[in-house]
Amino acid sequence: MKSYHFIVRAWRGTHTLLPFRIAAIPLVFGATLLTPGLAAHAQAVQSADRGGMRLSAGGTASGYSLGYGDQKLVGVTAFVDVDGRQHLGAEGEARWLVFHQSNQEHATTYLAGPRYSMYYGRFQPYVKGLVGFGQFNYPYDLGRDNCLVVAPGGGVDFRLTRRIRLRAVDFEYQFWPQFHYGQMSSYGLSSGIRIKIF
Repeated sequence: MKSYHFIVRAWRGTHTLLPFRIAAIPLVFGATLLTPGLAAHAQAVQSADRGGMRLSAGGTASGYSLGYGDQKLVGVTAFVDVDGRQHLGAEGEARWLVFHQSNQEHATTYLAGPRYSMYYGRFQPYVKGLVGFGQFNYPYDLGRDNCLVVAPGGGVDFRLTRRIRLRAVDFEYQFWPQFHYGQMSSYGLSSGIRIKIF
Protein backbone atom coordinates (compact mmCIF):
# COMPACT_ATOMS: atom_id res chain seq x y z
CA MET A 1 0.00 0.00 0.00
CA LYS A 2 2.89 2.38 0.67
CA SER A 3 4.01 2.05 -2.94
CA TYR A 4 0.47 2.78 -4.12
CA HIS A 5 0.25 5.95 -2.04
CA PHE A 6 3.62 7.10 -3.37
CA ILE A 7 2.42 6.69 -6.96
CA VAL A 8 -0.77 8.62 -6.22
CA ARG A 9 1.24 11.45 -4.68
CA ALA A 10 3.56 11.47 -7.69
CA TRP A 11 0.65 12.47 -9.92
CA ARG A 12 -0.11 15.45 -7.69
CA GLY A 13 1.92 18.51 -6.85
CA THR A 14 3.31 21.39 -8.82
CA HIS A 15 3.55 21.22 -12.62
CA THR A 16 7.27 21.93 -12.48
CA LEU A 17 8.17 18.92 -10.31
CA LEU A 18 5.66 16.51 -11.82
CA PRO A 19 7.94 15.03 -14.55
CA PHE A 20 10.67 14.30 -12.00
CA ARG A 21 8.21 12.61 -9.66
CA ILE A 22 6.79 10.52 -12.47
CA ALA A 23 10.29 9.48 -13.52
CA ALA A 24 10.69 7.82 -10.10
CA ILE A 25 7.69 5.54 -10.63
CA PRO A 26 9.60 2.76 -12.46
CA LEU A 27 12.09 2.60 -9.60
CA VAL A 28 9.27 2.18 -7.06
CA PHE A 29 7.60 -0.30 -9.39
CA GLY A 30 10.80 -2.36 -9.57
CA ALA A 31 11.44 -2.18 -5.82
CA THR A 32 7.92 -3.41 -5.08
CA LEU A 33 8.58 -6.51 -7.17
CA LEU A 34 11.71 -7.45 -5.26
CA THR A 35 9.85 -8.90 -2.30
CA PRO A 36 10.79 -12.33 -0.99
CA GLY A 37 7.24 -13.54 -1.52
CA LEU A 38 7.45 -13.01 -5.27
CA ALA A 39 10.86 -14.65 -5.53
CA ALA A 40 9.56 -17.71 -3.66
CA HIS A 41 7.16 -18.49 -6.50
CA ALA A 42 9.94 -18.88 -9.09
CA GLN A 43 11.16 -22.37 -10.00
CA ALA A 44 14.78 -23.47 -10.02
CA VAL A 45 16.93 -20.89 -11.78
CA GLN A 46 19.00 -22.02 -14.74
CA SER A 47 22.69 -22.52 -14.06
CA ALA A 48 23.48 -19.77 -16.58
CA ASP A 49 21.58 -17.29 -14.41
CA ARG A 50 23.46 -18.32 -11.27
CA GLY A 51 26.81 -17.86 -12.95
CA GLY A 52 26.70 -14.11 -13.36
CA MET A 53 25.64 -11.57 -15.91
CA ARG A 54 24.34 -12.32 -19.41
CA LEU A 55 24.06 -9.87 -22.28
CA SER A 56 21.45 -10.39 -25.00
CA ALA A 57 20.14 -8.33 -27.89
CA GLY A 58 17.24 -8.67 -30.26
CA GLY A 59 14.48 -7.15 -32.28
CA THR A 60 10.70 -7.27 -32.45
CA ALA A 61 7.78 -6.18 -34.56
CA SER A 62 5.45 -3.88 -32.60
CA GLY A 63 1.85 -2.74 -32.83
CA TYR A 64 0.72 0.25 -30.73
CA SER A 65 -2.36 2.34 -30.09
CA LEU A 66 -1.60 6.05 -29.50
CA GLY A 67 -3.88 8.27 -27.45
CA TYR A 68 -3.53 11.22 -29.83
CA GLY A 69 -6.14 10.77 -32.54
CA ASP A 70 -6.57 7.10 -31.55
CA GLN A 71 -3.90 6.11 -34.08
CA LYS A 72 -2.87 2.47 -34.62
CA LEU A 73 0.79 2.30 -35.66
CA VAL A 74 3.15 -0.55 -36.51
CA GLY A 75 6.91 -0.47 -36.13
CA VAL A 76 10.13 -2.18 -35.14
CA THR A 77 12.01 -2.35 -31.83
CA ALA A 78 15.68 -2.99 -31.03
CA PHE A 79 16.52 -3.96 -27.45
CA VAL A 80 19.40 -4.99 -25.20
CA ASP A 81 18.88 -7.06 -22.03
CA VAL A 82 21.28 -7.57 -19.14
CA ASP A 83 20.35 -10.50 -16.88
CA GLY A 84 22.16 -10.67 -13.57
CA ARG A 85 22.04 -12.70 -10.38
CA GLN A 86 18.95 -13.00 -8.19
CA HIS A 87 16.59 -12.49 -11.17
CA LEU A 88 17.56 -8.81 -11.45
CA GLY A 89 18.51 -7.15 -14.69
CA ALA A 90 18.02 -4.17 -16.95
CA GLU A 91 16.60 -3.43 -20.37
CA GLY A 92 17.17 -0.71 -22.94
CA GLU A 93 15.08 -0.31 -26.06
CA ALA A 94 14.48 1.92 -29.04
CA ARG A 95 11.15 1.72 -30.89
CA TRP A 96 10.21 3.29 -34.21
CA LEU A 97 6.45 3.35 -34.87
CA VAL A 98 6.60 4.55 -38.45
CA PHE A 99 4.42 2.15 -40.46
CA HIS A 100 0.66 2.28 -41.08
CA GLN A 101 0.78 6.01 -40.30
CA SER A 102 -1.72 8.50 -41.59
CA ASN A 103 -0.86 12.12 -42.40
CA GLN A 104 2.82 11.60 -41.41
CA GLU A 105 1.93 11.02 -37.75
CA HIS A 106 4.44 8.72 -36.03
CA ALA A 107 6.31 8.18 -32.76
CA THR A 108 9.75 7.03 -31.56
CA THR A 109 10.78 6.12 -28.01
CA TYR A 110 14.14 5.49 -26.29
CA LEU A 111 13.70 3.85 -22.88
CA ALA A 112 15.73 2.00 -20.23
CA GLY A 113 15.19 0.67 -16.73
CA PRO A 114 15.19 -2.27 -14.30
CA ARG A 115 13.77 -5.70 -15.10
CA TYR A 116 12.84 -8.66 -12.88
CA SER A 117 12.76 -12.16 -14.44
CA MET A 118 11.53 -15.55 -13.27
CA TYR A 119 12.23 -19.01 -14.72
CA TYR A 120 9.76 -21.84 -15.36
CA GLY A 121 11.44 -24.47 -17.51
CA ARG A 122 11.89 -22.93 -20.97
CA PHE A 123 9.71 -19.92 -20.08
CA GLN A 124 11.11 -16.66 -18.72
CA PRO A 125 8.34 -14.25 -17.68
CA TYR A 126 9.47 -10.76 -16.65
CA VAL A 127 8.24 -7.37 -15.51
CA LYS A 128 9.97 -4.05 -16.14
CA GLY A 129 9.78 -0.35 -15.40
CA LEU A 130 11.31 1.88 -18.07
CA VAL A 131 11.81 5.62 -18.40
CA GLY A 132 13.25 7.77 -21.16
CA PHE A 133 12.07 10.12 -23.85
CA GLY A 134 9.85 9.99 -26.88
CA GLN A 135 9.53 11.95 -30.11
CA PHE A 136 6.05 12.48 -31.54
CA ASN A 137 5.55 13.84 -35.04
CA TYR A 138 2.23 15.67 -35.50
CA PRO A 139 0.04 15.19 -38.61
CA TYR A 140 1.17 16.91 -41.82
CA ASP A 141 4.59 17.60 -40.22
CA LEU A 142 3.10 20.54 -38.29
CA GLY A 143 5.46 20.02 -35.37
CA ARG A 144 7.30 17.61 -33.12
CA ASP A 145 7.22 16.97 -29.37
CA ASN A 146 10.18 15.64 -27.37
CA CYS A 147 8.74 14.33 -24.09
CA LEU A 148 9.43 12.31 -20.97
CA VAL A 149 8.00 8.78 -21.28
CA VAL A 150 7.36 6.39 -18.37
CA ALA A 151 6.55 2.78 -19.33
CA PRO A 152 5.74 -0.14 -17.01
CA GLY A 153 5.38 -3.47 -18.78
CA GLY A 154 6.16 -7.16 -18.92
CA GLY A 155 6.32 -10.19 -21.13
CA VAL A 156 7.46 -13.76 -21.69
CA ASP A 157 10.53 -15.16 -23.43
CA PHE A 158 10.69 -18.81 -24.56
CA ARG A 159 14.06 -20.58 -24.84
CA LEU A 160 14.49 -22.24 -28.25
CA THR A 161 18.20 -23.08 -27.93
CA ARG A 162 21.00 -22.18 -25.51
CA ARG A 163 21.54 -18.89 -27.35
CA ILE A 164 18.19 -18.06 -28.97
CA ARG A 165 14.93 -17.13 -27.29
CA LEU A 166 11.58 -16.25 -28.76
CA ARG A 167 10.19 -13.04 -27.29
CA ALA A 168 6.68 -14.48 -27.36
CA VAL A 169 4.99 -11.32 -26.11
CA ASP A 170 6.05 -7.98 -24.64
CA PHE A 171 3.48 -5.48 -23.36
CA GLU A 172 4.03 -1.82 -22.45
CA TYR A 173 1.74 0.94 -21.24
CA GLN A 174 3.41 4.30 -21.87
CA PHE A 175 2.68 7.62 -20.15
CA TRP A 176 3.68 10.87 -21.92
CA PRO A 177 3.12 13.40 -19.08
CA GLN A 178 4.71 16.36 -20.90
CA PHE A 179 2.74 15.97 -24.12
CA HIS A 180 1.88 19.37 -25.64
CA TYR A 181 -1.91 18.85 -25.60
CA GLY A 182 -2.06 17.29 -22.15
CA GLN A 183 -0.95 13.90 -20.90
CA MET A 184 -1.06 11.18 -23.56
CA SER A 185 -0.87 7.43 -23.10
CA SER A 186 -0.13 4.60 -25.51
CA TYR A 187 -0.01 0.85 -25.24
CA GLY A 188 1.02 -2.04 -27.42
CA LEU A 189 2.41 -5.51 -27.99
CA SER A 190 5.69 -6.70 -29.48
CA SER A 191 7.04 -10.08 -30.54
CA GLY A 192 10.42 -11.14 -31.93
CA ILE A 193 13.78 -12.83 -31.30
CA ARG A 194 16.39 -12.44 -28.56
CA ILE A 195 19.97 -13.72 -29.01
CA LYS A 196 22.50 -14.26 -26.20
CA ILE A 197 25.80 -12.47 -26.88
CA PHE A 198 27.65 -13.77 -23.80
